[in-house]
Amino acid sequence: MVRRMPPTETVRMALTTLRSNRLRSLLTMLGIVIGNASVITLVGVGRGAQELVKEQLSSLGANVLFVVPGNGDTRRRGTVLPKTLVIEDAAAIEEQVPSVKRVAPQITSSQVVQAGARSATSSISGVTANFVPVRSFEIASGRFINNEDEKSARAVVALGPDLKTKLFPTGDALGRQVRIGSQAFEVIGIMASKGAVFGSNQDENAYIPLSTMVNRFTGRDPTYGISLSFISVEARNDSSTGAAKFQITNLLRQRHRILRDDDFAVRSQKDALTIVGTITGGLTLMLAAIGGISLLVGGIGIMNIMLVSVSERTAEIGLRKSLGARSSHILQQFLVESLVLSSLGGVFGTAVGLGAVGLMAAVTPLPANIGMNTVFVTVGLSGSIGLFFGVLPARRAAHLDPIVALRSL
Repeated sequence: MVRRMPPTETVRMALTTLRSNRLRSLLTMLGIVIGNASVITLVGVGRGAQELVKEQLSSLGANVLFVVPGNGDTRRRGTVLPKTLVIEDAAAIEEQVPSVKRVAPQITSSQVVQAGARSATSSISGVTANFVPVRSFEIASGRFINNEDEKSARAVVALGPDLKTKLFPTGDALGRQVRIGSQAFEVIGIMASKGAVFGSNQDENAYIPLSTMVNRFTGRDPTYGISLSFISVEARNDSSTGAAKFQITNLLRQRHRILRDDDFAVRSQKDALTIVGTITGGLTLMLAAIGGISLLVGGIGIMNIMLVSVSERTAEIGLRKSLGARSSHILQQFLVESLVLSSLGGVFGTAVGLGAVGLMAAVTPLPANIGMNTVFVTVGLSGSIGLFFGVLPARRAAHLDPIVALRSL
């Protein structure tokens, strides 16, 4: 009666065989290592990008809606946006929409800012005192624009921290004079760092009173009045954001006498997060699929090497069968060898991938974001690939005729 081979003995024999061909085993595992490392790294990049965009959107302010001129078609075509939002629209939203807490109209313009011999091209925003609480900005030193600055159209400016460093790299900027275009302004405040949103560094911006922006730079259109770049609106709370969006849309449709297509759009953080989640989720899935191709190639490499191993070990297989080994024993041994190669490659590849994600987080703005579920799934997938691609060589070895195999001795 043939003795049943215990699983531990099968594993021991498989490890002994792999150790006897260390270089071949390492090279065979390399494909799985690269595949696993690719999956972990690329998924980490995708998730890191998703988290970064979410953080940037959150920095725009809590419960904030953005009312922008033009509809989706005009923005997608990249045409000059129509002057469809005016200062009276912002006042009407603040006065007539009950779910709105504060409104911050804004006009933006690109200007050269100078301080002595230093200069920088910056985005200049004409804003009101509501800008800071609505957009969740903070003041690092000095003060921000107040209602008196707005009423008197004073020539005062608050600088972003990066812009301040460019213009005044060593000294204090408060109370100093800068020139915006050809106009002189007094620096009254330095903003706290806010970071970048969609590639635009908000720390390089400058802020002046909205009335000053109109009087000195943009002017008043004789037909439309004071046209706005956009309006930031803070809802009373998170649950009232949807109601605020609905009410603002209806109010502006009435004010603009719209019968068909809107000439404005109201966007919320939730809308942006939904769009970003869809895009980055698809990107992450695509990157994982690219890494999965590397795993597939690694599996094919294991199958090729195992087929070569079957040819080289024909005599060994024949000898074992003649001594009483069953086909199932041979099948198990070759499957275990494939599983060990793919599993070890998966573990090493995961370690390499996690290291790459950590390095990425250290040298780029992308945060390290890779869940343990992804790690377990990837390692399990690499082991499954080893089993799948090891079946053909194992079946070929198990079905060798022992008499034919022994002739190779």
